[in-house]
Amino acid sequence: MLVKAKAMGPGRLRVPTSLDPKAIVGDARAVGRKVEKGKVDLIVTSPPYWLKRDYGHEQQLGQERRASEFVDTLVDVVDSWRPLLRPHGSLFINLGDSVRDGVMVGITTMFESAMVGRGWSVSSRILWAKTHGLPDPHGRLPQRYEFIFQFSQGRPFVDAFAYGQEFDLSEGNIWNIRAELNRSEHVAPFPRELPRRAILLACPERVCAACGKPLARQLERGLTLNSDRKQSVKAMERWTASGLTDAHLRAIRATGICDAGKARKVQNGAGGNTKEVARLAEEAKAALGGYFREFTFALQEQVGWQPCSCGEPVDSYVPGLVLDPFMGTGTTLRVARELGRRSMGIDLKPMMLAEA
Repeated sequence: MLVKAKAMGPGRLRVPTSLDPKAIVGDARAVGRKVEKGKVDLIVTSPPYWLKRDYGHEQQLGQERRASEFVDTLVDVVDSWRPLLRPHGSLFINLGDSVRDGVMVGITTMFESAMVGRGWSVSSRILWAKTHGLPDPHGRLPQRYEFIFQFSQGRPFVDAFAYGQEFDLSEGNIWNIRAELNRSEHVAPFPRELPRRAILLACPERVCAACGKPLARQLERGLTLNSDRKQSVKAMERWTASGLTDAHLRAIRATGICDAGKARKVQNGAGGNTKEVARLAEEAKAALGGYFREFTFALQEQVGWQPCSCGEPVDSYVPGLVLDPFMGTGTTLRVARELGRRSMGIDLKPMMLAEA
């Protein structure tokens, strides 16, 4: 009862759906020919960086002669994905800068500005803070961050509840992600946590099978405490030894924070508590002492799903669809499947598709 709540997993599917990733050999420039328009809920990808690595393919991106040429080409490619996204969909692009003649080129600034010029909105500018990395070969301070841009065409879908079950919302747009050991032949895969964060935050677990809108979670504030807080852990211990009941917990919630001083005079919960509720609350206060107030900070719990506004039954849905147009070793696709989402990826190199 006093364990941190977890999100409910997928239930019965009315529409048969496979979660097996679909990997395609091809060019990110032509992804629109392979993917149905208006059906993608989230795009998560990391394109090749400018003049960082040669992938040995004549159609590769990143070997342009000038930085401006690279940015223009990249924006053209990314903008061509616009028709693929649903109205609530968004695009997460992991991109780093390049250094030439000892100075930063400013690739990320140029790219963001060009995307805004094409009509995209910057929903989030996330800083991927790398806790470890190699020293700079030229003696400069080593780069310990990269940008992750979230672009959208309108108001993007956000699932703070699902994200908050696994990651600390108070971190905001600073994602501290440790680099992972890479045993693949790909020279620059991103860590699994990066697409995991993006998918939990911005890809709906369920979309209506009829109209494609995300299904909303039905949440209630229950009696579960956050076990990450030291005070809550102590409160749980006190509760276990107290012999109090669920009725006492409900009385605490109804009473509000009124355990001492001025709060007792100015706050009385809903203002209509019965004498029985007041009696139970006093018993709880006597048993819990100063930990009484901890039980007023209960977490939200998922109790179900809300029906779609179009009238379809709540069990008529399909999992959200994630697309990675530069899929590399397929990290995004594997993580999407683990999280119960459908996924598709495209890449020029068949070797990388075989690894995925």
